[in-house]
Amino acid sequence: MIIRVDIDNTICRTNGCNYSLSTPIKENIAKINKLYDSGNEIIYWSSRGVGSGKNLHELTIQQFVKWGVKYHKLELNKPVFDYLVDDRTILIEDVEKHLF
Repeated sequence: MIIRVDIDNTICRTNGCNYSLSTPIKENIAKINKLYDSGNEIIYWSSRGVGSGKNLHELTIQQFVKWGVKYHKLELNKPVFDYLVDDRTILIEDVEKHLF
């Protein structure tokens, strides 16, 4: 399976756009790492920097290394929106119920 995962307030706590101060949610990182270890393709997909035009790719990679995040690809081109309506959306709290 190809699984796209949001970053902020999914695998880390981020207050507003203070990305350098984000703190990992280790339990959620472990859930996604387990999906990676099970052979799924993990693509982290975020809107970090989309609105501001800042390039936050290196900062995010450094955080992933520090936090032990396993992934295949990082994309920081997710459109900015308030809500996403999709038939294939799963909350991080429901990952184990739906994907294991």
